[in-house]
Amino acid sequence: MFDIESALEQEISNKAQNRPTVIFVEAMDPRVLEAVFHLSRYVRPVLLAPEKEIRFITKTHLRHIDENRVNFVLAESVCLRVKDQTELLAEFAKAALEIGDPLVAGMDLEQATLKMAEPAVFGVMATRLGHADMVVGGATHEPRDFIRPALRLLANRDVLCEAGVFVLPDKTSEQMFPHNIAVFGDVAVNASMTPETLAEVAVGTCCIARDVIPEHILPRIHGAIVSYSNRGSDDGPSPELVREAMKLVPERLAQRVAKQPRYGTIDITGEIKVSVALSSRSAAYYSNGDPDDPNDPASVIICPNLDMGNLMYHLHGVWYPDAKKFAVLFGVASRVVDLAMDTNTEDIRLAVKATTLRLLSMGWEKTPLDTFFPLHKILAINPGSTSTKIAVYENDVELFTKEIQHDASEIAPFEGQPITSQFRFRKDTVLAALAERGLEPGDMSAIAARGGLIYPIPHGTYWIDELMLADLKACVMGQHASNLGALIAAELVHNSNIPAFIVDPPTVDEVLERVRITGVKRIRRRVISHALNQIATAHRFAADNETFYDQINVVVAHMGGGISIGAHKRGHYIDVNDGLDGEGPFSPQRSGSLPVGQLIDLCFSGQLSEAEIRKLNLGRGGLIDLLGTTDLREVEDRISKGDQWAKDVFEAMCYQISKAITALLPAFDGEPIDKVLLTGGMARSQALVDSITKLVSALGCGVAVYPGENEMIALVKGALRVLNKREQARDYASLRP
Repeated sequence: MFDIESALEQEISNKAQNRPTVIFVEAMDPRVLEAVFHLSRYVRPVLLAPEKEIRFITKTHLRHIDENRVNFVLAESVCLRVKDQTELLAEFAKAALEIGDPLVAGMDLEQATLKMAEPAVFGVMATRLGHADMVVGGATHEPRDFIRPALRLLANRDVLCEAGVFVLPDKTSEQMFPHNIAVFGDVAVNASMTPETLAEVAVGTCCIARDVIPEHILPRIHGAIVSYSNRGSDDGPSPELVREAMKLVPERLAQRVAKQPRYGTIDITGEIKVSVALSSRSAAYYSNGDPDDPNDPASVIICPNLDMGNLMYHLHGVWYPDAKKFAVLFGVASRVVDLAMDTNTEDIRLAVKATTLRLLSMGWEKTPLDTFFPLHKILAINPGSTSTKIAVYENDVELFTKEIQHDASEIAPFEGQPITSQFRFRKDTVLAALAERGLEPGDMSAIAARGGLIYPIPHGTYWIDELMLADLKACVMGQHASNLGALIAAELVHNSNIPAFIVDPPTVDEVLERVRITGVKRIRRRVISHALNQIATAHRFAADNETFYDQINVVVAHMGGGISIGAHKRGHYIDVNDGLDGEGPFSPQRSGSLPVGQLIDLCFSGQLSEAEIRKLNLGRGGLIDLLGTTDLREVEDRISKGDQWAKDVFEAMCYQISKAITALLPAFDGEPIDKVLLTGGMARSQALVDSITKLVSALGCGVAVYPGENEMIALVKGALRVLNKREQARDYASLRP
């Protein structure tokens, strides 16, 4: 059975940079509420009911839903009591009166305001005026109370239709429909049937089918128009009316293809009898107009009569109770989801996801107004040794990113001086990059800077305070360009109310004493790692599974120029190798852990100076010493050409990474690991991912891949968690040792 839900989710993920705002007007209906608890990855829900009442419904009717999921989704949602939204109600009432909507005919402003307080009306008007992108209702409302006002206020075409999509179970003979996928289109609320209307309905229904069914499943969308009366349009379209409509179809379809080339895979035929639409002989008669080609049947049946459309939809629902089914409206710019009163949770999920996909396919980018989910503009600053990277995000959508490279002549004046001597030069670089975009620090809601080498602290987002700045200027934990991040951010917000943060600096340290103790009393293991991307990746995995960082157990392998492999146990970063000093697996630039005796021999052999040994450990070790390159793509190319040594080195690196991952199993004290997460630039190598996945498979938890460094979005996400009140910013002074 074709997994339509996974296909919709994949397509949404491929297209979406942002999530549309969707109002659920029947938030107290358990079916709707359960669907919402599985939709927050794809939409931003607005639930028209107080959170307290929603939680009561959840506890009494939806006890099977995990409490962590409920908490997560409600944290991602807005719950509101409509009657308390006085400003919006007044705005909606005034707009309805100006529009002349029949809902408020003969009413004064006060009466119209009361009318707007009905959840269905509120949701429709909020969508009409740009406060939301989509409204979902109909499960408990009569047509006159939801769908008719919605169509009247949100339609963007004169002709409307509704497509019912069915994915039938495997036991169904595919002679009926290709891949057991059937789409039924009806005329919805169109007042009369004309050739023009029928042509629009036929093309619209097929466009819906093309939008929601991947081309690799149905390479072509074949539609067939049913005719079942010879007496004219009173009882249904006559063959003559269907023929007239078919004359118009090519032009209507060509107009769509000109805007969306994917619609070029649509074919439509006409004059199919209703008896055929209900029989297994359909394959022979729907074959793109060729009854002799039973291998190419139609999948879209256009029913140009509301009663027949309903009949086809409900018959197949009864015949195939295990079918996946949902309805999608055409002619409303994907702003309305109309639920049947006998809907179930799965139907709702599918309908919302399908409509969301169509909305994204139309080029939707963001909600016009940020009423329910305020937009925060965040500046992220990430200083590196020879570059300064900045990015500006609107919530978690990137507006722009720029990496400013500093050539040797720019850095030369600062050689031999503390890293802080570059502060003003780097700050001016950031200001100039913003000015190029017509921006300045005062345009921001917050600034998030890469954390430097400060004293060890727990993970989190920290206010930049005077003590932190003093420690960075003093380089208390060492010299590094990242020390400049907080200094620049603090200067940019000076004398303003704009908050400045650092997020998960490299010195995040939450390990237990058992991790620090070594076999030499004078040596204690220290913790410096890629904490920013480590913790951000764990947060991302948690969000993808609609839960929180403090509810998961994961091992994260950050694989870049250096490799750090960390254990994250229910919101704590409890163990990790010292990635800065090269402890752990060897990497493109670092030697990794070495046999101690041989290292001692090398140190006292006189062959290498101390500086050369340090360089071999950090900068000239790993792949660069073994193969003369840090580029994993080059290594794979050499392997493909038969280089056995390159193959041996690659396999050794995969083995060492996998061994370090599995070695963290005791860190969880017997609790199961939810997932191994692979991240960093090296995670783009499919060969590396495949090898590690195989080698750690005995853990039984599987592997998820999040390639890239992801530092800029990690900084932004940390600031957003504070701005959206999902966590509190931490105070460095109170947590500094």
